[in-house]
Amino acid sequence: MRAFIFPGQGSQSVGMGAALAAASPHAREVFGEVDDALGQNLFRLMSEGPADELTLTENAQPAIMANAIAVLRVLEKEGGVRLAEKADFVAGHSLGEYTALCAAGAFDLATAARLLKLRGQAMQAAVPVGEGAMAALLGVDLEKAQTIAGAAADSILAEGGPQLVATVANDNDPSQVVISGHRQAIERAVALAKEMGAKRALLLPVSAPFHCPLMQPAAEAMENALLDADLRAPLVPVYANVDAVAIADPGAIRVALVQQVTGMVRWRESVLAMQDAGVSDFVELGGKVLGPMVKRIAPDATTTSVVTMDDIEALVARL
Repeated sequence: MRAFIFPGQGSQSVGMGAALAAASPHAREVFGEVDDALGQNLFRLMSEGPADELTLTENAQPAIMANAIAVLRVLEKEGGVRLAEKADFVAGHSLGEYTALCAAGAFDLATAARLLKLRGQAMQAAVPVGEGAMAALLGVDLEKAQTIAGAAADSILAEGGPQLVATVANDNDPSQVVISGHRQAIERAVALAKEMGAKRALLLPVSAPFHCPLMQPAAEAMENALLDADLRAPLVPVYANVDAVAIADPGAIRVALVQQVTGMVRWRESVLAMQDAGVSDFVELGGKVLGPMVKRIAPDATTTSVVTMDDIEALVARL
């Protein structure tokens, strides 16, 4: 069995999609549709930068989605590989869940682009710049990361400070967990991490503390937007970030996407659940980030990351 998987924020880079667009009219078509839906020249920003503007959450999220869907469209139109025939499940990391749903026909491309633009804006607006932070803890598992985050928040409270949020945002793989919350608490967690067993801890260059309770205003914005969105049952089930369970009902998908804004991305558990369901072949479209994570979670699985035209041709030959 096979899953098509889609990367999340952090996989963007200036130049993304440019070579594929030069090689394929079907890729150019995708980027044009996204530009039209958003009323901006996002593809030029993807191709030429500047990097700081591309990295803005409201730009990075639809850009990463567009890049992955362009790869899929070329795969389907030029390679004759249809997702519904070759994939048993789809999944995506954070915003990649929207890409997965678009790939599986639950959202059309324009809807996915507009939702991600709004999601980025709402997440950025939820917490004033400078008040939140995220950090990667390396060499720790979920339980240890939860202990470190809790100890950081508790130590500030014990010193007479306020009750601050510090919680796990992404359970990525057995050796990489990301925490999120108030900047003071996350900085304290980074300081405590090494003495509490982490190999390394580093603050991430993000503009807001994603996937934690501070994102509640963004969750409410997405709940309203998703009520109005045209959402159909996907062609294959999607493994939801929030509970690592395969779902296909549009109502359940809406609920999962809202909960995902404040909830933990259960990527490690999702991969294990897909493996338990029989998936042994993971195909990442639009990035080279999730494949290595999958190998750390499920060493016996086959992983393929597809970004370039050469990657697409190699995948077509294999499938």
